[in-house]
Amino acid sequence: MDGQERRSIIHVDMDAFFASVEQLDNPALRGRPVIVGGSPRARGVVSTASYEARRFGVRSAMPTGRALALCPSAVLLTPRMQRYVDISKQVRRVLRDYTDLIEPVSLDEAFLDVTAAVDRTGRTATVMAREIKDRVARETGLTASVGVAPNKLLAKLASDLKKPDGFVVLDEAAAERLLPEMPVRQLWGIGAKTELSLHRIGVFTIGDLRRMDEGLLSRLFGRRAEELALLARGIDHRPVEPRQEVKSVGAETTFPDDVRDRERLAAAIGGFADEVADRLREHRLLARTVTVKVRLADFTNLTRSQTLQSPTDEEDVLRAAAVILLERAVPGGRPVRLIGLAVSNFLRPGDYYQAGLPF
Repeated sequence: MDGQERRSIIHVDMDAFFASVEQLDNPALRGRPVIVGGSPRARGVVSTASYEARRFGVRSAMPTGRALALCPSAVLLTPRMQRYVDISKQVRRVLRDYTDLIEPVSLDEAFLDVTAAVDRTGRTATVMAREIKDRVARETGLTASVGVAPNKLLAKLASDLKKPDGFVVLDEAAAERLLPEMPVRQLWGIGAKTELSLHRIGVFTIGDLRRMDEGLLSRLFGRRAEELALLARGIDHRPVEPRQEVKSVGAETTFPDDVRDRERLAAAIGGFADEVADRLREHRLLARTVTVKVRLADFTNLTRSQTLQSPTDEEDVLRAAAVILLERAVPGGRPVRLIGLAVSNFLRPGDYYQAGLPF
């Protein structure tokens, strides 16, 4: 794992955050399977499931109806976003005592770069991480799983190793022992579709990915191939970014000649759905709004949008919505010069992501 700057990174991940808050506020729910999410009658999805519910296979972003079928005894609760935000602010205040370099992933998860604090105080990242974990438990009544490592990838893997209420320090030597046997899905940016593609060619673990031919890796992943090869070796150069916000994800193309053929237009928009879905999974986002953009031969710009009943990162759902919007945007077979697909209005698996929310 040579070639990376020495840093001290902490990853803090609140355990089953929404469900744990509900169990904290209502002791009668403790020890019971709890699902926080939308109504199955409105095609809602699971925001968070308690660990009691997860034993039945319930997961974040799963349709609520499916979750209740897996765990009929679960208590279904509507999210109380303001309550979760209030507790998130408490956690954020704790983190701020250690560094200003905080990258919020969601309401319940964040990376901290404490390299400067280590250099300034002489205290190790492990000591600071243990203090953070203990203070969060004491000040909120909730548990967090915490990972400490020299980069973001390893810190995230560390916090996942012993959930819930875990505390793992993962140095480069330990990571080198663990990484090769881990499922390839553990790597940043590997979603369900990419995982399936890798399985088809016999790549199941990070070790398998390391052994892939460079040419094949490049053909499969394009410009991301080099990054994935580094991540598979535990090398991650990405900095902790205090103000990281993705507002939209999209793709578009300008045709060399104006296009009237609806099948060709639908094929193009379908390809964009695949690309956008991959990028959503890379950013760990679900999208609720789909927008199709069309520029006609006379340079008239048309857009049509739809807000989905359930947020998604599935290409099939995006493609179906986009094709319907395309039909609305281009009536009567008018010639098209440019076509594009964008998604926005994001939800992160596990919580609602809104610009400006703390932590």
